[in-house]
Amino acid sequence: MENQLAKLTEERTFQYQDSLPSLPVPSLEESLKKYLESVKPFANEEEYRKTEEIVQKFQSGIGEKLHQKLLERAKGKRNWLEEWWLNVAYLDVRIPSQLNVNFAGPAAHFEHYWPPKEGTQLERGSIILWHNLNYWQLLRKEKVPVHKVGNTPLDMNQFRMLFSTCKVPGITRDSIMNYFRTESEGRSPNHIVVLCRGRAFVFDVIHEGCLVTPPELLRQLTYIHKKCHSEPDGPGIAALTSEERTRWAKAREYLIGLDAENLALLEKIQSSLLVYSMEDDSPHVTPEDYSEILAAILIGDPTVRWGDKSYNLISFSNGVFGCNCDHAPFDAMVMVDISYYVDEKIFQNEGRWKGSEKVRDIPLPEELIFTVDEKVLNDISQAKAQYLKEASDLQIAAYAFTSFGKKLTKNKMLHPDTFIQLALQLAYYRLHGHPGCCYETAMTRCFYHGRTETVRSCTVEAVRWCQSMQDPSVSLHERQQKMLQAFAKHNKMMKDCSAGKGFDRHLLGLLLIAKEEGLPVPELFTDLLFSKSGGGGNFVLSTSLVGYLRVQGVVVPMVHNGYGFFYHIRDDRFVVACSAWKSCPETDAEKLVQLTFCAFYDMIQLMNTTHL
Repeated sequence: MENQLAKLTEERTFQYQDSLPSLPVPSLEESLKKYLESVKPFANEEEYRKTEEIVQKFQSGIGEKLHQKLLERAKGKRNWLEEWWLNVAYLDVRIPSQLNVNFAGPAAHFEHYWPPKEGTQLERGSIILWHNLNYWQLLRKEKVPVHKVGNTPLDMNQFRMLFSTCKVPGITRDSIMNYFRTESEGRSPNHIVVLCRGRAFVFDVIHEGCLVTPPELLRQLTYIHKKCHSEPDGPGIAALTSEERTRWAKAREYLIGLDAENLALLEKIQSSLLVYSMEDDSPHVTPEDYSEILAAILIGDPTVRWGDKSYNLISFSNGVFGCNCDHAPFDAMVMVDISYYVDEKIFQNEGRWKGSEKVRDIPLPEELIFTVDEKVLNDISQAKAQYLKEASDLQIAAYAFTSFGKKLTKNKMLHPDTFIQLALQLAYYRLHGHPGCCYETAMTRCFYHGRTETVRSCTVEAVRWCQSMQDPSVSLHERQQKMLQAFAKHNKMMKDCSAGKGFDRHLLGLLLIAKEEGLPVPELFTDLLFSKSGGGGNFVLSTSLVGYLRVQGVVVPMVHNGYGFFYHIRDDRFVVACSAWKSCPETDAEKLVQLTFCAFYDMIQLMNTTHL
C-alpha cells in the first residue's frame, strides 16, 4: 500500500505540461523602449535621433496594427512563437547546419576516472552507452526529475526530442521527425546506429525485454570495430548531412529514387535512439585545455556523424567522448542534463562496470548497406570537401581559468554569470577598440514550450564601465561604481527576459506578422542600427552559460567577424570556449580568451580596493 502511495505522489517528467502558463506577448511600448536603449552603444547622436524617429513612427503606426494581430495570434496558441522560431531560426536556414548550427561538447569523464588512454575506446564506450540507455529508460518511464526554479516547474517538452529524433532536409524548409514515446504512450524505437569508417550498423538495445549490459554492448562494438578495421571503408553516406540543406535534400531524393530500400535505411537512422560514432583520432585534452577536443567533436570526420541527428555520441581512439547535436529540436540544457547524469554515474562507479560479465546470445549488429552509384559517390566526396574546407577555417580556444570561480564572485556579491559577461565586454572593447553587440541566451521555460530569449549584454552601462577602465584619469571608486551599475542592469535584463519581458522575440513576431500579411518590411527592420546592434542575427558575440556543472560546449560564431563564446561556472574555476573564423583578419579567439581572463583579475581587484 505504501509503495502504491509513493508511486501516486511521485512527480512524472511531463506531468506539468498542461498547467504551464502560455507565453505572453510583451507591451509594445516597453519592447520599443528597451530596443531603443539597446542601440545606443552603437550610434552617434544623429544616427540615434533618426532611429528614435523611426521607432516613434512605428509605434504609432504600423507597429500598433502588427502588435494587435500578434495579440490575436497569441489568443489561439499557448506559445505564439514556437512554430515561427523553429522555422526561422532552424528549419528555413539553408547554410550547412552541421557546422554552423549544431552544438558540441566533451564528456567530463577525462577529469576523473577516464583520462585519455589508448586501447580503452571500446570498453569505456560500452559503459558510457549503457548509462545513456538507462537515462533513456528513465525518460520513457517519466522518471527524469522535473526542472524547477524554486517551486515553479519548467517546461520539459524539449526532453522528448533527445532520443529518436532527426531533422530531414527539404528543398526550401527542413522538418523534424520525432519517434520517441513514453511507456504510457506506446512503443518507442529501441535500436541504435553505429558509424565507423564510412559504414553504418544497427542493433537493438533491448533483448528479451531487458536492456543489454555493458559486456553485451562491448561485444557489439568490438564486432563492428574489428570488421571496419579489417575491411575497406564504406562510402560515408553520413557526409551528405554536412552539405548545404537544399543540396542535401536533392541528394537524398536521388538516393531514395535509386532504390526504395535506401529510404528504409535512412528511416532506420532517423528513428534510432542515437548515433554512436567511432572516430580514429586521439584528441589532446586536459582539465585546463579543451581546445583540441572541442575542435574534434565539433568538426571531426563527417562520414561518422549524422549531422541531422539530435544526439551523436562520439568516441575517440584514446577513450575520450563527446556529443554533437542538431540544435533545432532542443537547447543545450537537455544535453547538459544527460551529460551530468552519465558523468555522475561513471564517477560513482569509478569508471568501471561492476555487474555480471555474462553475455547472452544476442543477434550481431546488422550493416546498413546503401545502394549507391557514381553520382552519389561524387555527392559524398563533394560534401566532404566543402565541409573540411569550411571546418579548417575555424579557430577554437578553450581553457579553464583556475585562479578563482563562483565562490569568490558570490563572496563579493557579484552574480557569476554577469561577471563573465562583463569581463567579455571589457575584453572585446580592449581588443577591438569599440563595443561588441552581444547575444546571451535567457531561457523562457517557465512558459509552455518556452525556449529562449535574447539578453543584449552590451548595455550603455557596460560601455561606460569599459571606457572608464581604459581612461587613466577615472578613479578606482568611479570605476567600481560604473561596474556595479553595469551588473545591476544586466541582472535586471536577465530577470525580465526569463519572465517573458524581452524584446527581440517580440520584434521578430511583429516582422513575421508583416511578412505573413504581405506587407512591406517596416523601416524599423531595415534601419542600419537594427543590424548594427545585432538584430536579424548579426550579433558579433554569440554567448551562452552552459551551467554550473562539469559540462562544457562550443558553437561557431553567428557572423563571420564574430565569436562564439560558451562557458561554464564552478566553485573554483571558469571554463570558456571561444570560436572565430581564421579567414577574418579582425578576430582572434585566443586573444579574446586571454583578455577575458585578464578582465577577471581587474574586476576582482576593483572589488578588493578598500581605499575608495
